[in-house]
Amino acid sequence: MTATLRMTGRLDPRDGWTAGASCTIAKSVELLSTRSAFLLMREAFYGATRFEEFVRRAELTDATASARLHELVEHGLLELEPYQEPGERARNRYRLTEKGADLFPVIVSLMQWGNRWLSDTGGPAELLHRGCGAAVSTQLRCEHGHDVELADLDLAPTT
Repeated sequence: MTATLRMTGRLDPRDGWTAGASCTIAKSVELLSTRSAFLLMREAFYGATRFEEFVRRAELTDATASARLHELVEHGLLELEPYQEPGERARNRYRLTEKGADLFPVIVSLMQWGNRWLSDTGGPAELLHRGCGAAVSTQLRCEHGHDVELADLDLAPTT
């Protein structure tokens, strides 16, 4: 049997409560519920800033990219920054916000999970630490620096 986390406090017994409208997992999934939203965020992390780059690299239609980019800006993951090339009209480019940048470990975790479970070759790319060349991975650690597994976790109510 696969290990699970343990629920504590008012969360135990599990059937005695529901996450309901306050569930931040549900809110996160709702915000990023489309494939296109994840692909646009991926491209923002890869350095895309201009609308045309997002459309081309994420292989989306203009309409889809426009709608999703608008949502990502509206929710504060990206922001618009005006720019103007010499002789051209003023335009906006997209920049990651702090809120958007905080999503990076989630994207990395999805990439690593996909490399492990959905690819026969280990995936098309990996992340390497520029300073030493070592592979980078996401890991669960407590604030004291201990690595933790699912079975080591308690889900406790916030106070």
